[in-house]
Amino acid sequence: MTDRPAPAQTVARVAALRAQIEQANYRYHVLDEPEITDAEYDRLMRELEALESEYPALASIDSPTRKVGARAQGGFAEVRHQLPMLSLGNAFEQDGGTERERFREVAEFERRIEHTLKRTEPVFSVEPKLDGLAISLRYEHGVFVQGATRGDGETGEDVTANLRMVRAIPLKLRGKDWPDVLEVRGEVVMLRKDFEAFNKYARAHDEKPLANPRNGAAGSLRQLDPAVTAKRRLSFFAYAIGVVEGGELPSTHSATLRQLREWGFPVSPEVDTARGFDGLLAYFHRIGAKRDALPYDIDGVVYKLDDYAGQREMGFVSRAPRWAIAHKFPAQEQTTTVEAIEIQIGRTGAATPVARLAPVQVAGVTVTNATLHNADQIARLDVRVGDTVIVRRAGDVIPEVVRVIEDQRPAHTSPWTMPKHCPICHSALIREEGAAAWRCSGGLICAAQRKEALIHFASRRAMDIEGLGERFAEALVELDIVHTPADLYGLGVDDFVDMKRRIDERDGTTPETVKAGKVATKWAENLVAGIEASKHTTLARFLFALGIMHIGESTAKTLAAWLGRLDFVRSTPAPVLQVLPDIGGEVATSIAGFFAQEGNQQVVDALLAAGIVFSDEATPSPLLRERLNLGVLLDMAKINKLGPKSCKLLAQHFPTLDRLLAGGAAHWITAGVPQAAATGLEVHLADPVALTELRDAEAAMRRLLEAIPAKATAAQAPLAEQTIVLTGTLTSLSRDEAKERLEALGAKVSGSVSKKTSFVVAGEAAGSKLDKAQELGVAVWDEAQLLALLKEHEAG
Repeated sequence: MTDRPAPAQTVARVAALRAQIEQANYRYHVLDEPEITDAEYDRLMRELEALESEYPALASIDSPTRKVGARAQGGFAEVRHQLPMLSLGNAFEQDGGTERERFREVAEFERRIEHTLKRTEPVFSVEPKLDGLAISLRYEHGVFVQGATRGDGETGEDVTANLRMVRAIPLKLRGKDWPDVLEVRGEVVMLRKDFEAFNKYARAHDEKPLANPRNGAAGSLRQLDPAVTAKRRLSFFAYAIGVVEGGELPSTHSATLRQLREWGFPVSPEVDTARGFDGLLAYFHRIGAKRDALPYDIDGVVYKLDDYAGQREMGFVSRAPRWAIAHKFPAQEQTTTVEAIEIQIGRTGAATPVARLAPVQVAGVTVTNATLHNADQIARLDVRVGDTVIVRRAGDVIPEVVRVIEDQRPAHTSPWTMPKHCPICHSALIREEGAAAWRCSGGLICAAQRKEALIHFASRRAMDIEGLGERFAEALVELDIVHTPADLYGLGVDDFVDMKRRIDERDGTTPETVKAGKVATKWAENLVAGIEASKHTTLARFLFALGIMHIGESTAKTLAAWLGRLDFVRSTPAPVLQVLPDIGGEVATSIAGFFAQEGNQQVVDALLAAGIVFSDEATPSPLLRERLNLGVLLDMAKINKLGPKSCKLLAQHFPTLDRLLAGGAAHWITAGVPQAAATGLEVHLADPVALTELRDAEAAMRRLLEAIPAKATAAQAPLAEQTIVLTGTLTSLSRDEAKERLEALGAKVSGSVSKKTSFVVAGEAAGSKLDKAQELGVAVWDEAQLLALLKEHEAG
């Protein structure tokens, strides 16, 4: 930091940065047409912050960097509104026949305006009623100086520092000709995507999730520390004005909203105008139909007489304007009681607690079940059988329990705990370390997972069993014909014909030809032939077909390419699996855990006994020599105080576990390992369980390394360690064909661009991935370069 004057070029750069950031905010929040990425926005902001820090004289109250603030001490100061922030009267749907009878409160509102102003079908400004927190923003000479909550309408709380955290709120107005003093009123909301992202993060980090977007907006804005507000992405939409001094605004509300938009304020895209009662109802139904697809929660629509002269003439009654009304939708939250808490098992074995509820109407739908997400969520909410709870349903989202009404809790209830066993197959329910979800360990033997597991096993990218679609797969399971995928390979034509007869009888779809005694069997013969053909497959397809949690096509191909044979995949422990590209601890644990289950081992053995063979089995990749040694295994063990450098040093001096143990702490220290690291290693090796895990990992490592032919080189997989992204249309081959040929050479073909991407192949009409590559400085190839690469290595 310096007190010296900033150079002219720095002054110009600061001005340019502020203009660029303000333009980015305007395009993102007002126009919904972002022109730069979040990363570029952050880079610009950091550069501006650095320059203002170096030259404090350049800082100003309207700088985008002023979206920081001091922590409120002891609460928020009171702000008395110069013009009260009044509430609106509400209109609800009533019982009745015609629309005027059902929406008579709206009809009376519109009729009263017609009668008072002596107008036929007056014009209204109409807008969605956002479900957030009402606030007031004060601007003096175009600069934001104060923000306050609505409070009781007369007095609110000064939340200026927190409002500076909301990127959508301009700190300086765009354009010119603003009033000397301008008060803008609107709603701070949390968009649904930001709410879901926050809760996903909160649950993953064992933090309390938000109950709903409205609570998220209100709670975030009332944090005493603005830094907390900054971490919760909030949005803002202007909907009215308050005090105006030293300037004039248009004569209608709709024109004022357009003017506010020009000055840089976001205004809901759903704002419109409507004429008379029929126009109001048409807007209500239109917004209601698209309510679930909107990016924010709304609980109704608002009708405002459009011209200000008419508003003044209509006046106020009981502290509410007579020229505006809120037309509310049916409630999306209701109260009911919890009758039971049960566990549902999904295709991947995820165990999800579900509350069975006394039936209740929520947003027009009868709700009898609601998700409780996971055991941690139940513990946070302290939901118990018998509790009265608030249930929320928003759009197509599964209903969820928001909170418990504790003062209505019956006596003698007890906290709920996760069962120890799967309710379907009685296998143990397990919880991964650091994960919120519990899972059934039954794998291929769990009936709850059986149907989806069979569909997945037969799918095109897995075993590719032609003719075995969802309907037949479901029937095989439901009729108790197939218990595991291995059972498929023992079925014949007669079994499938009988299966179809039974499902036709069950569903009442028996063809007339069958009733007449003519039974077609060609389809069954083709299906049996398809099952037989699937026995000849690749190891990667087979591993993907098993449906192991976290194992997609890419990871299956990695396992096949690097380990070569199924017996190595089955017997390699998690610490060794982690040395393979893009296989982290959670994925490695999932693979090793799957094959550790006796039931899964039995199914795999049965599949092999049925005659499944792999065309691509080979020796392990020679590249494992560079990745596997005792130092790597020690590093994977996450030993206290023992870092990668010390692990490497130990492996150089003590290449085997036995020699490491024989050396002891004194010799480790002599080799250059710090005292604290040596102590941590000594404690770790003294643990019998930890020592056994290391011995198992070392044995697996040696099996792999000994299986690699002495003369084998990395040339067998010339594109190993390369990550390639395909984008756009290729003219000489399909994207799938290009992907398969690249993967055959050892490359990983990714769907997204990152700094780790080796190069991007851009075909015709390449889109955002090309832009991302150019932004990150990743090499971009054309199709000719790709074809030359394939020709070179495939020929070799």
